[in-house]
Formats: sequence, structure tokens, C-alpha cells
Amino acid sequence: MAQIRQLRQRIRSVSSTAKITRAQEMIATSRIVKAQQAVTASKPYSDQITRALTALVSHHVGIDHPLLTEQPQARRSAVLIISSDEGFAGAYNANLIREAESVIASLREQGREPVPYVVGTKGITWYRFRDRELAAEWRGFSSRPSFADAEGIGRRLVDDFVKTDEEGGVGEILVVYTEFVSMLTQQVQVRRLLPLEIEEEERGQVPPSYEFEPTPQAALDLLLPNYVESRIFHMLLQAAAAFHAAKRRAMKSATDNANELIEVYTREMNQARQAAITQEISEIVGGADALADSGGE
Repeated sequence: MAQIRQLRQRIRSVSSTAKITRAQEMIATSRIVKAQQAVTASKPYSDQITRALTALVSHHVGIDHPLLTEQPQARRSAVLIISSDEGFAGAYNANLIREAESVIASLREQGREPVPYVVGTKGITWYRFRDRELAAEWRGFSSRPSFADAEGIGRRLVDDFVKTDEEGGVGEILVVYTEFVSMLTQQVQVRRLLPLEIEEEERGQVPPSYEFEPTPQAALDLLLPNYVESRIFHMLLQAAAAFHAAKRRAMKSATDNANELIEVYTREMNQARQAAITQEISEIVGGADALADSGGE
């Protein structure tokens, strides 16, 4: 009976866990849809501002801007790592940090000094635990980022990019984030954010000729920071969608494992109960036989 009691307690415990993981799975599923909608909604703005910048640079060859200029003399490289604030997403953050560490090691091999900027509590905790110095950190919005969050990150990165090495500036900015491919696939990506690499138009298409007021240079001064912020916002949204997809998959796997464990415990309990019943029947039959034998004597 003690074994049956223990198995019942295990079944209740695992059932409670399965209810929690199932609820987390449903929450993640509902948030994936919203995150995908946010990614889709941000794409037209990102495409249009990219198109405008491409046209501006293409039609004004002599135009120049610090965010478009390579800085080969700079020794420091910023690495923006977009992790999550929450857990229960399987290897989501582990894969991200592994790729970020690979990028940091590669920069050191090139003779550059990597400077980490981290988004998300998980990434911040990982680096703080190892006594790694962070140039900046942001948390609390990884699952539902807003443009204001991207704006704050973009401004800090742009400010550090235009500084010199002596002022603590950086010569390039790389971003490590997870891209949402599908409900089952999320891929860690590494993108160079600064200096800007303007995306070219498709072959055979000529960039439109816009009239910029008051001047193309003034327009570039306004567009480039917005372009940086829009790219960061898009990466944050991609990372949020990827996190929710990874969490849904992890919670579904946990729920399935819990249900399988419940089945195993149930079989063991039934076997133990059957063995106990068989033992009781054997004792009753043995007792009856003993009474019959004693009465016959």
C-alpha cells in the first residue's frame, strides 16, 4: 500500500506540472501570432526607409555621413546580444550566447576589442555571473518590444559609434539575435549594423529619384538614425517571435513527457494494486483452507 500511495502522489505531482506546461504552451501560442503580426506590420516602414536611403545615396554620390564611413583605425567593436527576459524556452538563450561568444572570440583573433551590449535578463545574468563587463544593458521588454525600446538602444549605439577610441567609442556594431523562420525553426543570426550597408535594389530596377528638403545631407542626418532604430526594432520583434516559438515547442515537449510519465506511473500503480489484490486473495484462500483443515480434524 505504501508503494501505491507514493505512485499516486507522483501522478498528482506530474499532473500538476503538466497543467502548468500546457498553460504556458497555450500562452506562447497566442503570443506567437501577435509577434508575427508585429513583424509583418513593421516591415513596410523598414522597406520604405531602406528604399529612401538607397535612393539618396545612389543619386548623390558625393554625400557623406559618419554612419556610412568605415573606421579601420578603430580597435573596439560593439556586439549587441538580444536575449530574453524569461526562460522555459529550451536552448534558445544557450544557442544565442554560444554564437555571441563565437563572434567575440573571432573579433579577438582579428586584434579587435569586443564590447558587449546585452538585451534581456538571461543574457545579462549570464555575463554578470562570469564577471564580464557590459557597456550597456536593457531588460523587461524582450517578449513585447516597442519602438521606444529600439529607439533607446539605437541612440546609445549611434552615440558610441561616432565617438573616438579615446572617448570610449566603437568602430563597428554587430548584432546577434534569433530570427523566426517557422514554428519549428529559429536561427541565430549575426548582422553588422554599423557602418551601414545600404541594401541594393533588385537588378534592373533604378532607385527612385526623390527631392529631399531642405538638403540631401540634412535628410540623411534625420533618416540614418531612424534607419538604425527601425532595424533594431525589426530584430527585437524577430527575437520575440522566435522566443515564443521556442517556448511553445519546449513546453509542448515538457507536456508530452509529463503525460508519458503519468502513463508509466499509472501502469506501475495498477500492477502494484493487482499484486496487492492477488496477495490478499491468496491470504484469504490460505486462511480459509487452514480453517477447513482445522475443522476437519
